[in-house]
Amino acid sequence: MASDSRAVTDDVRKDAGGTAGTPPGRPGGGGFKSSPRYRTFVKYRFISGFLVVPLVLYAILVISPFLQTFYYSLTDWTGYSSDFSVIGFDNFSKLFEDDLFWKSLQHNIVLLIGMPLLALGLGLFFAFMLNVGGRHKRGEAASGVRGSKLYKILYFFPQVLSIAIVAVLWQNIYNPQGGLLNGVLAGVGLGSWEQDWLGDPGIALACVLVVMVWANVGFYVVLFSAAMGSIPKEIYEAALLDGANRVTTFFRVTLPLIRDNIQTSYVYAGIMALETSFAYVMIMTVNQGGPDHSTLVLPVHMYNKAFRDGQAGYATAVGVSMLVVTMIFAVLALSIGRRRDRLEF
Repeated sequence: MASDSRAVTDDVRKDAGGTAGTPPGRPGGGGFKSSPRYRTFVKYRFISGFLVVPLVLYAILVISPFLQTFYYSLTDWTGYSSDFSVIGFDNFSKLFEDDLFWKSLQHNIVLLIGMPLLALGLGLFFAFMLNVGGRHKRGEAASGVRGSKLYKILYFFPQVLSIAIVAVLWQNIYNPQGGLLNGVLAGVGLGSWEQDWLGDPGIALACVLVVMVWANVGFYVVLFSAAMGSIPKEIYEAALLDGANRVTTFFRVTLPLIRDNIQTSYVYAGIMALETSFAYVMIMTVNQGGPDHSTLVLPVHMYNKAFRDGQAGYATAVGVSMLVVTMIFAVLALSIGRRRDRLEF
């Protein structure tokens, strides 16, 4: 009976992946299921089960359009027929001879640098005043100005409006005939400052930049307010005991502790400046990029080439150049502000 029972146990161990005379699952038991490679296989099978579907969707919805765009940039496709031929890098060679391309690229660089600097600078100032800039209350090391919660809502209000509404609103404000801006200037005795704001090539792009800053500064006020709110009050208490004023507190305490938030926000704001400039220029400006191409930007130039001039292949080459500009901007912005020592609190 004992020999029969041992034989049955060995059979069960063989079925479980072991060998006769050795417990299943132990080293030396033999079999693929008891080996380290099997455990590694199970681990990566579990992880890949979650990653396969998102990666496939990302490849189809994100990577594939980029590859298709680059392919069409190598063709003479008009966009109105299925007939086209591959012409190599001729479209990219034409970019170097296109004066409007360089002019629109210059305007995009102005917006790429100007909008983030102004929007983030104003956002930092307002957020600091709303969180730390008020009078020191009893029992609180740092407090905002009176009515700070209401101001946050007011600052964020433009963010809930669509770009089309903001553009139409400011187009009427800039209107030289009965617009609000010229009316206010005339009302306060500054009638000589009245301008044809969007009709003057010297200031039209600056007017668009002001609107983009106004529409986005509220978002960064809320974002930086949340970052400043996470700074422990004990740090501000220590700074006050050392005699630091508001300016010193801002540059020596607040700014270093939210530096990562500022860096990320700068990249995001730059990309937003590239993306949203199309809508502002198309709705607000004279002849969609005028006057005299003084507000023309790359997205509008790409749109004109694709849908007005029937040069879809060349337009995709402009789109590829926009991708390169965006990537260079993101890499530079993240590299310049990078630091190895991270402050933790």
